[in-house]
Amino acid sequence: MEGWDNPKADVLRLVRNWLCDESNGQWVIIIDNADDSSVLFPLHNRLQVHGANNLSQAAEPLSDFLPQSLKGSILITSRNAELAYDLVESRANIVEVKPLDEGDALALLRKKLSFDANEKAVELLQALDYMPLAITQAAAYIEQRSPRMTISRYLDEVRRSDHDRARLLNKGFRDSRRDGRASNSIIATWQISFEHIRKDMPTAARLLSLMSLFDRQGIPESLLYNRYQRDEDGEADFEDDIYTLTSYSLVKMSADGKEFEMHRLVQFSTKKWLELYDELEGWREKYVRLMDDSYPAGHYENWTICRALFPHAQAAVGCRPTDAKAVMVWASVLFKAAWYASEMGKYDIAKEMDIGALQAREATLGLEHSDTLNSINSLGLVLKDQGNYEEAEAMHRRGLEGLEKTLGPEHLDTLISVSNLGLVLERQGKYEEAEAMHRRSLKGKEKVLGPKHPDTLISVSRLGSALESQGKYKEAEAMHRRSLKGHEKTLGPEHPDTLTSVSHLGSVLGRQGKYKEAEAMHRRSLKGYEKALRPEHPHTLTSVSHLGSVLSRQGKYKEAEAMHRQSLKGYEKVLGLEHPYTLTSVSNLGSVLSGQGKYKEAEAMHRRSLKGREKVLGPEHPHTLISVSDLESVLESQREYKEAEATHAHQHGLPSVDV
Repeated sequence: MEGWDNPKADVLRLVRNWLCDESNGQWVIIIDNADDSSVLFPLHNRLQVHGANNLSQAAEPLSDFLPQSLKGSILITSRNAELAYDLVESRANIVEVKPLDEGDALALLRKKLSFDANEKAVELLQALDYMPLAITQAAAYIEQRSPRMTISRYLDEVRRSDHDRARLLNKGFRDSRRDGRASNSIIATWQISFEHIRKDMPTAARLLSLMSLFDRQGIPESLLYNRYQRDEDGEADFEDDIYTLTSYSLVKMSADGKEFEMHRLVQFSTKKWLELYDELEGWREKYVRLMDDSYPAGHYENWTICRALFPHAQAAVGCRPTDAKAVMVWASVLFKAAWYASEMGKYDIAKEMDIGALQAREATLGLEHSDTLNSINSLGLVLKDQGNYEEAEAMHRRGLEGLEKTLGPEHLDTLISVSNLGLVLERQGKYEEAEAMHRRSLKGKEKVLGPKHPDTLISVSRLGSALESQGKYKEAEAMHRRSLKGHEKTLGPEHPDTLTSVSHLGSVLGRQGKYKEAEAMHRRSLKGYEKALRPEHPHTLTSVSHLGSVLSRQGKYKEAEAMHRQSLKGYEKVLGLEHPYTLTSVSNLGSVLSGQGKYKEAEAMHRRSLKGREKVLGPEHPHTLISVSDLESVLESQREYKEAEATHAHQHGLPSVDV
């Protein structure tokens, strides 16, 4: 399970169904390190924490996708006994994997050595607690230094290193899920290898030190060259250094030799040693500078690199240095990684990184530095995407005020801030103020960048949306067509900004009753988003919702209902139950149910939407008033005139009628 990041349900269903097909031969699935019950049973965990009322918020349990078939087998490894019991039908199917017995441990040692093990081998295995990783590391060390190093001499080394090993263990080398003896034995073998490498191959030891700061998997070869040597190292040879580390079983190499990985205990041992000997801070500074040099800004053209390096950028979060200059570099890494995380719809991760970067920049650069103000804007965008509109507006106003003062009203960063403020004002239903912001941003960008620049076209598109929200459909359509034409020419038909223009044009066409053209636009944007992003990205789900709405307007209720249920399920999972987008999806589903005469279910949807919008957006927001109207309509459809009259009175501030 390790390293899985929200697997796509449709792919998992396909795999499961294929495996269960009786026409296929015998198969075996191996699920390694299934320790986190929240991944396999998210529904169970959330019910324990939040109660049974939050069923719809729970992610679809990954355990549901495990195939049930007599044609194959599933092998699961886990350190979580309770989880193991939940996964199997009978406790008889659980096999406890204990430390190797003497015979198996001796067989492993002999397999790793090119010469016969002598009588001291059993004593060595006992000293290593029969732990496979410790045995592998010991054998690699002995093999590398043979014939001068023997099993007997290595055993003496293990016994001699008790003092330093105790100091390392006292630094917190513990893993509650593992046999306590593992820490002792593995750190003993690691320490012996590391100390000798430091003496004989100091550059290899420094390479291991640097690698311990990365995410432990997928460490790129390209990021290691010339990053760990000192001036006195002269012509250090990376190939020799990495060969040394792999030979001692401290590092593993991928099949193509371009990436490396470390066992978590080896990585942890290395960092604890660096901390014990006051070297960790220096390596943290090296690491964050390396990541700042390597991790690009979150522009679309950089997404491939950003995706590959993102786990290592996340690892940098825990590497904040103490030196002020290094802290600024650290903040830069977090700012760029948050940008990419936000583009991918990982808003919680982006928010954490943005807050870290902002706090660091405020402390080192001051409140009015342009980098600080850009971090404020970045955090404002994430808050907006999470549906926290009031907080987002406050951030954007603060950022805009600072940029106008620091850079001037016509600087590009200032104009971007104006546009971002307009965006969050529109989300709050402040359409006229939003339109004014977007017109100001557009006018400034046309002057600074020209009318055809992609950033200018973004302001064109946003102005079109603000106009559409006010019912100015003709002008809005013209804006969206201009934006789409420009983006297709400058960025290409599959760029996310182009797809946003496609979606916006589809929306305003649908508002004008041009349903066929609108449907084509929404199908195009949906297909593009699924390819460029992922099926559960908020932008993709928005296209699903828009397509459902235009299908509903054409009377294609069955397909429309399926679209709205898909978008609602996705929003609930990705954004939560009370996000404004989720509530819009609830409202849309209610409308299509009403169109099919399913009034009771439609009423439940509209009541939920109204209650949520009153809480999140306020009673006077245009979307809240739409929910009032929709509920009134569905009640009238059920001929519940008295309650409909009461709802109407509530909407218009009239005296209510008892029901």
